[in-house]
Amino acid sequence: MGSLINSDDPSVAFKVNAQEDACQNGKEPLLGGQLREKAVWVDESICIGCRYCANVACNTFVIERFYGRSRAFRQDGDSKELVQEAIDTCPVNCIHWVEFEELDSLRAELESIKIQPLGMPPKVSKGIKARGT
Repeated sequence: MGSLINSDDPSVAFKVNAQEDACQNGKEPLLGGQLREKAVWVDESICIGCRYCANVACNTFVIERFYGRSRAFRQDGDSKELVQEAIDTCPVNCIHWVEFEELDSLRAELESIKIQPLGMPPKVSKGIKARGT
């Protein structure tokens, strides 16, 4: 044991590394998670808002307030196994592993679609009249 461990000086805790830094390359997640090969994506256009994924992997998925559909809000929130379990529980298969580079184009495509909030009556143009009246 080194003299740093037996010291009575509490500032020693700031001088000793808890773990060795192993070959950092600048791509490590900020909070110490492991870099993943794939990102998780929820196709909100077919999500039914069942909340299964958010209950299984609550640090990765959240139910979006306005639309009532699931959304992946954090890529390193839960383990890969837990995220996969959440994917497996989805009854409509709207959660997928995708390349990180695809996320921006998928988000843009989703924003171009007019999605109705779940539980709300569909919006109907005022120009449509019921037949037979």
